[in-house]
Amino acid sequence: MSKTKGKVVAASVGDCVHVAGVTRFLNIAEDQGYETYFTGPATDLETFMDAIVVHQPEVIGISYRLTPENARTLLAELGSMLDTAGMLGKARIFFGGTPPVAAVAREFEYIDLVFSGEESPVDIQAILRGDPPQNADELTFPQSAVERIRWKAPYPLLRHHFGIPAQSIVPTVEGIAQIAAAKVLDVISLGADQDAQENFFRPWQQDLRSKGAGGVPFRSENDLIELYDASRRGNFPLLRSYSGTADHIRYADLLVKTIRNSWCATSLFWFNAMDGRGPSPLAQSLQEHQDLMRWHGERNIPVEGNETYHWGMRDAPDVVACAAGYLYAYNAKKLGVRDYILTYMFQSPPQLSNAMDLARALAIIELSEQFADTDFRIWKQVRTGLLSHPVNMVRARAHLAQSTMLQMAVEPHIIHIVGYTEANHAASADEVIESALIVQEVVETALRGNPNMTVDPIVQARKEELIQETHLLIDAIRKLGEDVEDPLSNPRVLAQAVALGLMDAPQLVNNVYAPGQVRTHSIGGAIRTVDTVGKPVSEIERQETILSMTH
Repeated sequence: MSKTKGKVVAASVGDCVHVAGVTRFLNIAEDQGYETYFTGPATDLETFMDAIVVHQPEVIGISYRLTPENARTLLAELGSMLDTAGMLGKARIFFGGTPPVAAVAREFEYIDLVFSGEESPVDIQAILRGDPPQNADELTFPQSAVERIRWKAPYPLLRHHFGIPAQSIVPTVEGIAQIAAAKVLDVISLGADQDAQENFFRPWQQDLRSKGAGGVPFRSENDLIELYDASRRGNFPLLRSYSGTADHIRYADLLVKTIRNSWCATSLFWFNAMDGRGPSPLAQSLQEHQDLMRWHGERNIPVEGNETYHWGMRDAPDVVACAAGYLYAYNAKKLGVRDYILTYMFQSPPQLSNAMDLARALAIIELSEQFADTDFRIWKQVRTGLLSHPVNMVRARAHLAQSTMLQMAVEPHIIHIVGYTEANHAASADEVIESALIVQEVVETALRGNPNMTVDPIVQARKEELIQETHLLIDAIRKLGEDVEDPLSNPRVLAQAVALGLMDAPQLVNNVYAPGQVRTHSIGGAIRTVDTVGKPVSEIERQETILSMTH
């Protein structure tokens, strides 16, 4: 029998019969390896002290949820009894109650920690491990993504973009400090403005009229260091930032040096001249993104692929989004990435039904995980659709909650929270914290036990259909490069797949690099290719039409 971490003795004391909170605390303690003893509801102080003296616990738990003034009398008497028994300083003493009673409990110095019901199970786990928040420092909380994932399991890391559109970094610095102190996020992603991403090293190309448009306008190493320093409090969240859209490697080195960039996020086909978010032509950009993956792989820094949802947001057929996921995982492994953060954005596009959305997610995960091995680990990250939040704030809160519950079906390692304000305005620090609390509540509920939506036969049938269609599309792309050694990682071949329309989306119409000729429609909640009259077109038919036009 394995040795326990120690004993916990707990009670609802005095005339308090409420036991739900204290029993949840004891369940968490048992999960952490403690031996627990509960003396029951409405335990008189003498009986409670008898149990403490007999068991000599490492942790004493006190619960009281009635009148604050009655609590003051009880806690004063209990403190005297614990002192007489020699338990003060020998055991850690925790109190749990309603917020008004918790405020009274904080008056007593012998109580080490006070819970008011607002703490998450993750907080309690950390405390029982011996990491009380008031003594926390940077060493308490893992400062790499993979270590933090493992440390927090089974709870996923929570992440949110944050960057106040303004003329200076000051509001974002202040907001990061507030978010870190609230201890609701594990990862804060800097939302940079466009010039910070594209022209950081080219100040002569920066446009003062657009400073702060869309995010925080950091312009120097000192700016980034100041933003990072603001996070050094609370639960010491990791920081990361968008990758640059120019000077990619130099920008990556800057982020690692200043904010200890916890992982790199990049794509294959995007953030370039094709979508107007960078200066590079498509084929050149493909090579630059591959070089960026390799650079991070050589340094054992995780790489996130945000490829699939950029196709989805442009109404691409589901099969194109799945093929993009396959290609990204294939390239990431080939380029030496060790830890791949596979990102799936639900409700992208919003016309997807929950069932078909989940099926597509499962297909992309399965297509990607075929490449996983001991040298190529895959961590699943999920998020709510950027274009899916309602403008109405009440409905948006509900949407964030239901979306998160769906996301939990794939057992994510990271949840990238898209704040409920997304369709209305950039989130303030208070709104980031509120969104995180909404997601935290859903996660805790889901982890207590959800029905398994992934085994739904309709979901499984669509998943298998997408996997088969994806292999057809990948084979067609591979045939474009029969004259090269590895066509699926060849920038010229991949750019040609876009130019021909094998990889295409309706919103790429009139694009220099892509035909934008594919038509799609939501049919049964799935995004399928259709012809000019709206009739569904199979993937084989779609490819035959494209290839016939090239001959």
